[in-house]
Amino acid sequence: MVRRSPETDWSPWLARWDAQQEMFLPDREARFARIFDLAEASLGRRFSALDLGCGPGSLSVRLLRRFPSARVCAVDYDPVTLRIGQGALGSQGGRLRWIDAQLGSAGFPAALPARRFDAAFSTSALHWLKAPALGRLYSDLARILRPGGIVLNADLLPFGPAERDLQRLSRRTRKVRDRSAAAGAPWKGWEKWWADAERLPALRAEFQERTRRRAEHPHHATPPWEVHVRALRRAGFRRVAALWNDLDDRVLYARR
Repeated sequence: MVRRSPETDWSPWLARWDAQQEMFLPDREARFARIFDLAEASLGRRFSALDLGCGPGSLSVRLLRRFPSARVCAVDYDPVTLRIGQGALGSQGGRLRWIDAQLGSAGFPAALPARRFDAAFSTSALHWLKAPALGRLYSDLARILRPGGIVLNADLLPFGPAERDLQRLSRRTRKVRDRSAAAGAPWKGWEKWWADAERLPALRAEFQERTRRRAEHPHHATPPWEVHVRALRRAGFRRVAALWNDLDDRVLYARR
């Protein structure tokens, strides 16, 4: 169970998280909106969902504002962002549950409070998983989602070895964009957020646990688009497509 701290106001930390994330993704709100548009077109306005790699709950809280009848289980394995998210957002009137579980691990499905969901959403999170863990996660989702359920994953999903020309074009285009922005500003914002959070006494135990978990589970993977598609189809998803993209930043849609 993620601890809450009544003596600390966590809302500014969530706001700062959103601000530094928007430095990486200036169209972040538009990407959220596309996810929710696709969810409504696929499921209507009443559904139960997983927020995979939820961080402090940026996607979850926006989803619950847009869909007043929806319910969300927010799942992450980072004790720091879980603590901040639960402290800032609480349970949203019982519609939001926080789950401390590792995506792609054998224990992930057992950590969930229900065995069936209508949708699984993720944004800027699954690129941390290596291909075997990603395959296990998609296999788990094929069992967890109801027939007709959907996966919507907004993330960096790079071109693979068969499309090296598009890999190169994507990299060059990003360099052009970077020259027009403050050099290194997004990463500086990310590092400052974590450095400032680590100085909070209220988060001392969470940072110690975070260090332990990161030592046990090295990262970072960024599997290409083809790996996601192949793993989803092997898991039994009958339709897989990119329904929004900016170079290799895409919204992947898969239907059970």
